[in-house]
Amino acid sequence: MLDFKAFTAITTIGDLLLRTASVYPDKDGIVFPDRRLTFAELERNAMDRARGLRALGVEPGDHVGMLLPSCIEAVETFFAIALIGAVSVPINARYRSAELGFVVENADLTAIVTQGKVAEGLDFIARLNEAFPSLAGQPADAALDLAEAPLLKRVILTGNDTAPGFTSDAAFRAAVGDVTDEDIHVIRNRVRVSDTALMLYTSGTTSHPKGCMIAHESLIRTGQAMAKRYDMTEADVFWSPLPMYHIGAMFPLCAAYSVGSTYLSMQYFDAGVALEMIQTEKATVTYPSFGTFIGDMIYHDDFEKRDLSSIRIMNSNMAMQPASFAKAIQEKIPNAIQVGTFGMTETSGTVTTSFPTDSYEERTRRLGKPFDGLEVKIVHPETGPCGTDEIGEICVRGFSIFTEYYKDPEKTAEAKRDGWFHTGDLGAFDAGGTLMFHGRLKDMLKVGGENVAAQEIEAMVTGHEAVKLCQVVGKPDPRLQEVPVAFVELIPGSKVEPDEIIAFCKGKISSFKIPREVRFITEWPMSSSKIQKFKLKEMLEQ
Repeated sequence: MLDFKAFTAITTIGDLLLRTASVYPDKDGIVFPDRRLTFAELERNAMDRARGLRALGVEPGDHVGMLLPSCIEAVETFFAIALIGAVSVPINARYRSAELGFVVENADLTAIVTQGKVAEGLDFIARLNEAFPSLAGQPADAALDLAEAPLLKRVILTGNDTAPGFTSDAAFRAAVGDVTDEDIHVIRNRVRVSDTALMLYTSGTTSHPKGCMIAHESLIRTGQAMAKRYDMTEADVFWSPLPMYHIGAMFPLCAAYSVGSTYLSMQYFDAGVALEMIQTEKATVTYPSFGTFIGDMIYHDDFEKRDLSSIRIMNSNMAMQPASFAKAIQEKIPNAIQVGTFGMTETSGTVTTSFPTDSYEERTRRLGKPFDGLEVKIVHPETGPCGTDEIGEICVRGFSIFTEYYKDPEKTAEAKRDGWFHTGDLGAFDAGGTLMFHGRLKDMLKVGGENVAAQEIEAMVTGHEAVKLCQVVGKPDPRLQEVPVAFVELIPGSKVEPDEIIAFCKGKISSFKIPREVRFITEWPMSSSKIQKFKLKEMLEQ
């Protein structure tokens, strides 16, 4: 066993896989519900994919799109791209034709790795043909010449599907033989930890995503920091439901592999499959993180039937969840250590998280302390540095900060000032240096001249026994400028009238903070993991 805690072995993403495969070749490296690979098998497959990409013209520094669901091929492709010094650009599987066209053009993609029909209503061949109509007129298994995307030279398929303009998996496999392992190692040895490894498009709360450039070092060290904080070893089994186009999947993958842990994932989140997988694979570290995932698991019919006792650490963010969630989790998994976390794409994932040795109150009512090597300060936009328990903007600096927003120097300069990344999130430190999140800086409502944090109202509404989740947005008002409107998802089987929820809030918060309307919702407009409030506002306008 290697003592990874004794030092920080900064490396590249490709070398991370090679090192882990050399130490734990026969150990499960990646597990999906229907398939698994050992570390040695994953290394072999990633090397072959790297050879194929290189044979089809992908150069170091090229941007390669990954339009794939979460799957083993996505993991193989991620490491393959890193091995040849190119940049992975995971693309949200929910993107439609206009969004795909924007990312392909904005990211300057030279190649895309994708597949055909994934599920009913999800066919990436069809979506790419919608985005690029001239694709259908291109020959199969050949370099592309598209008027709509002149830089895009290959769209490579995994699986058995074929289509005009696409390079089939059979043609890709045939090309692998044109490049040797040694050719790949020559390129791999030239890759620097400061090189860009990943470009993720952030689209959580704004309508136009930005390409966030993240270096090898940033992703690897963030993963290593989390493994160290959670005392992870090769004995751990790490489960995450987050899709492979989300930072919450990419850096935990690096965390697991930095210590030789097995990584569990799934093609799409299904609460029943998730519960079964945690039980069967005996997951020890779980990363559901978001209320949308946690709520679906808690209220699933199988929740009480499943044995989840293998879990030793769960990133549940209890401080951000309804009290009913926290109670259900603690009663079902009493021995699991619940931790809170704050982070985002621009910080390569986690910035602060709990220590397992923190008190229960600290771990469940706060979001932890910064990783070693990261600095965090709280600054009020108008009055400057904040004291204990004073709310201001969370600012971060250190190894994990993104390099730039691709082709957007103005937004980069706006976000990164004087060496600090201004997150746009509101937070406060307590006397012990533990962080709490208080909503988005831009998620403040202006009600009759009063500043109101949407999160404060959301926390109040989710206190109602019938409420599963709540999101609050502002609705224009001719007299008060805007007023709060609550979108509410009810606990399955619960019934309540909008007026009852409004009445529940009265007397508990100031009158100007009480929602003027309550709208029930059963399906949230989502990015990969976050509810998109701008779409809720559009629903109000409609």
